[in-house]
Amino acid sequence: MVSRVHAEGGPARALLEAAARGDVASVGRSLAAGEKVDIRDAAGRTPLLLATHGNHTETAKALITAGADVNAKDDIQDSPYLYAGAHGRTEILRLTLVAGADLKSLNRYGGTALIPACHYGHVENVRLLLGTAIDIDHVNRLGWTALLEAVILGDGGPAHIEIVRLLLEAGANPSIADREGVTPLDHARRRGFAQMVRLLERREAR
Repeated sequence: MVSRVHAEGGPARALLEAAARGDVASVGRSLAAGEKVDIRDAAGRTPLLLATHGNHTETAKALITAGADVNAKDDIQDSPYLYAGAHGRTEILRLTLVAGADLKSLNRYGGTALIPACHYGHVENVRLLLGTAIDIDHVNRLGWTALLEAVILGDGGPAHIEIVRLLLEAGANPSIADREGVTPLDHARRRGFAQMVRLLERREAR
């Protein structure tokens, strides 16, 4: 049974609050005093997940060094690894990968960390994840791959264009269509994303 903190105050609450504000010294003191590194708040969030929310890299590093679980999910299926991937916490993402991030772990939409990284235009996260054994063509519950999300949910700007290029260079399959049979190229044409269209046309011509 995972311990959860519901009440105000106390050493467990102090650790959670210190992690959330990035107070690495206080986190260290709490851990040295014997507080559990993976204690959870009422929403199931660990200190590491709270540090990741705040992009507190040094605090996250201290927690991971102390044995924090980078794959521990909260009540909405976020883990430090998945959240870092989705929200541009590149240095923390790097730390979670070194610490054994589960590349097959899925978020509440049934997607890998790569898919929302593409959606939100986090180029460096995409580059980092493509250097792993992550499933580049995984299809989430919406019926979308990372490539589809980059086109459908992207803004067609430089970040998303670069992501489409990176995905294609890494071997993403441009022929995987959505549930209506619409391919990434079709979506790019419909949205007027000319540079994406050129990238996808070149790939399909190979």
